[in-house]
Amino acid sequence: MTTSHTRMPAVYVGHGSPMNAITDTKFSRAWAALGAALPRPRAIAVISAHWFVPGTAVTAEPNPKTIHDFGAFPKALFDVRYPAPGDPALAAEIAEMLAPTPVRLDTSWGFDHGAWSVLVHLYPKADIPVVEIAIDSEQPPARHFELGGRLAPLRERGVLVIACGNVVHNLEHIDFSATAPFPWAVRFDEFAKAALERRDDRALIDYEMNPDAILAAPDEDHYYPLLYAAGIRHNDDALRFIVEGFDAGSISMRAFTLS
Repeated sequence: MTTSHTRMPAVYVGHGSPMNAITDTKFSRAWAALGAALPRPRAIAVISAHWFVPGTAVTAEPNPKTIHDFGAFPKALFDVRYPAPGDPALAAEIAEMLAPTPVRLDTSWGFDHGAWSVLVHLYPKADIPVVEIAIDSEQPPARHFELGGRLAPLRERGVLVIACGNVVHNLEHIDFSATAPFPWAVRFDEFAKAALERRDDRALIDYEMNPDAILAAPDEDHYYPLLYAAGIRHNDDALRFIVEGFDAGSISMRAFTLS
């Protein structure tokens, strides 16, 4: 695919609890406002923290299912469906783009809540084709940053790339009664923000050297989407934070655009 398009922004979203899909929060409102402001893409490629498996894969199912990959939530959340079409041709395009990295064209996965809990607000009509790209659990941080860079040409091809994770994600310390985030969570979130602002990719890749990482980012599946967003960034991109804040003391909801 070489058709010329206006360059699409890239988006990073801290997705947090799947309840954001069906509740009115400052985060879900920010996502809806962002969707209204973005140019309409020809397709969407999502890198979600919740598809963290050995190997690189991309969904190639024409009609992907909605995956409810969680428990102990209200029935209304399990009733949510995001019926956007898939895009097998885009999946093949991505596989070609990432060569020689082997890419599995997958027809068993679908849209997990890291994707659809955000997409229901960004594009509620579900009328834009969507593919998901798996995060290879066997690769180190630098590799994920590199793969983000190799996905960058999608933006010139009319594809909106969305990385969905959480800069700070610690479920063991989650506290739904918390009135303020934990100090270590705030420090690490500010570390990531500052590194993005000064384009210090090495600091983001070597995040485990930060003394707060052991508490703030123990789950690499939720941190690695940030590296894809950093890797896909063009030299002339402006960084804009669209929302920030915390859920339950230990989940950063920071989101930003690159355009």
